[in-house]
Amino acid sequence: MEAHLVLGNAGLTVESYGTGTQVRLPGRSAMEPRVFKFGSNYEDMYKSLAAADDDEAFFVQNGVLGLCRRGAAVKARPQRWQDTPNSLVTTHDVAIAFEERIYDAVVEDLQMREPTEEFEPIHVICLDTKDNPHEAKIQGRIALDLCWLLEKTALRVGKEGLVAEIPEILDAFQNERMKHTPIKVLHQLCYL
Repeated sequence: MEAHLVLGNAGLTVESYGTGTQVRLPGRSAMEPRVFKFGSNYEDMYKSLAAADDDEAFFVQNGVLGLCRRGAAVKARPQRWQDTPNSLVTTHDVAIAFEERIYDAVVEDLQMREPTEEFEPIHVICLDTKDNPHEAKIQGRIALDLCWLLEKTALRVGKEGLVAEIPEILDAFQNERMKHTPIKVLHQLCYL
């Protein structure tokens, strides 16, 4: 959600999605996540998590209520990538995932969809991130830098030029901006 906020505040068109079957938030133990359906309103999730005083205190302490507040500030409810129609998916030139399992799910979904008549490129990129607020802030800023770099390149060389240049761009970006992590930037070119 941090990257959504950073990119949106910078004026970029942003959508954010999950890829699981349900929205899973940390519960009292790893075996007891709090589960909600995609499309559930963030405010309703917050109210459910804060319904009892001891629950409210617990979910404030573990940061989940703050996560719901941040989510609600960005959009009304979580969306699921696989439920998004091709007509909306094809409005995006780049999809950035912040976990490798989400990157894999997005790539798999794009490869399974019926191609559109336009058959346009979509670059799926993974900037794998530890799931904590500190790392999210760092990767949000890094994602913004990458988006501006890709935007600048696409304006200069067009979509097809970006297809040709993106491997070199990502290699240079990896070497210059990803020094804080040993994790490699992943990229898959898909067409839809």
